[in-house]
Amino acid sequence: MPLVTTKNMFEKSMKEGFAIGAFNVNNMEFIQGIVDAASEENSPVILQVSSSAIKYARINYLIKMVEAATEETNIPIALHLDHGPDFETCKMCVDAGFTSVMIDGSKYDFEENVELTKKVVEYAHSKGVVVEAELGKLAGIEDDVNVSEADAMYTDPDQAKEFVERTGCDSLAIAIGTSHGAYKFKGEAKLRFDILEKIKEKIPNTPIVLHGASSVIPELVETCNKFGGDIPGAKGVPNEILQEAGRLGVSKVNVDTDLRLAMTATVRKVFAEKPSEFDPRKYLGPARDKIKETVQYKIKNVFCSSNKA
Repeated sequence: MPLVTTKNMFEKSMKEGFAIGAFNVNNMEFIQGIVDAASEENSPVILQVSSSAIKYARINYLIKMVEAATEETNIPIALHLDHGPDFETCKMCVDAGFTSVMIDGSKYDFEENVELTKKVVEYAHSKGVVVEAELGKLAGIEDDVNVSEADAMYTDPDQAKEFVERTGCDSLAIAIGTSHGAYKFKGEAKLRFDILEKIKEKIPNTPIVLHGASSVIPELVETCNKFGGDIPGAKGVPNEILQEAGRLGVSKVNVDTDLRLAMTATVRKVFAEKPSEFDPRKYLGPARDKIKETVQYKIKNVFCSSNKA
């Protein structure tokens, strides 16, 4: 099946009240693990690539690996640019064959964000590509995105309505309390669902996206730390909160940290238990399997059984 846009995925998610998993990829093992898991669960999936991942793996390699994945499965797969920093990066991805791009203008003031987003929308739509935008600022660090807690801010529902109407964006990432990285909450895990509900009242037909939404699976953190890691006190978004977000109107949930933890925990374990091992297949293979297991777990426990192709 050729790559698809997120349009039909999001229409189904809004109608039936569930979110779709968007998983960040960096190399072959990530792509294979994610797609194998989604195929076994017969679930649509969004593979997303950050600008840092493009710098690391190179866009042509990523495109060809994703194309190979589409040849092995019949599930709907969308290829999405995550946190596009500027028009040029979005244009490059549209021209390369991505079916969805995100322009992240949240670092600018409202008017500048509107202007930049509208420019990306006009170009992407002319090529049949959908656009995700962002309004509000999430705290935390992910690749080139670094926002301090003091600079983070919730999305204003009235601004969200104006923003979507003026830009024509296809989906909107909002800030309701999640954050990038492995340390999402200092105290009780809680999201501002009151803001989400107000936003959905204002823009009921616009798919909503939740960034910084990894669960930071405790078992993976424990394994990392047991075998030499140093990430104490890591805390993510509980599954039940993510499920509620889907029921209340979130159509796309981004997952990156959980997959990084899955790979790193497995590689650390192999190195610790078999210090003489130097065949990459012997540690990247198990890491790929752990990514697959993690994605299946997320599909079953976060994105729910209704999320089917």
